[in-house]
Amino acid sequence: MLKDLDTTRFPRIFIICGYTDLRKGAIKLVNIVRSQYGLEVYDKGSIFLFCGRRANTIKAITWDSDGFVLMSKTVVNGRYIWPRSVEEARQLTPDQFRLLMSGFAVEGLIKECSVAS
Repeated sequence: MLKDLDTTRFPRIFIICGYTDLRKGAIKLVNIVRSQYGLEVYDKGSIFLFCGRRANTIKAITWDSDGFVLMSKTVVNGRYIWPRSVEEARQLTPDQFRLLMSGFAVEGLIKECSVAS
C-alpha cells in the first residue's frame, strides 16, 4: 500500500529523520509532528513517515477528514535507507518517495524543511 501510494492525493510527503519508537500509535506520532516540528497534521494532502531503529518498518500517518489513518509496512528482507544523522523533518518529492520505497538512499537528494525543531 505505501509503495503504491497515490502521490497526487498526497503532494506533501514528510519524513521524520532519526529514530522513532514505532510502538507509538497514531495520536502520539501526531503529537511528535505538531510539537517538535510545528507541521499541520490536519491537512488531507500531507502524509508523515517514521522509521524505527531496525529500519525494516515504516509507519505513516495522514488525516482523513474524520480521523487519522495509520499505516505500517515491514520489509521481510532488507532495510530502508533512512536519514539518521539529524532530528528534523524533511519533505520529499513524489519521485524521491518512490526511490525510498524501492530501497534507494534519498538522504543526499532531500532538503531540510523550514519547520521549527
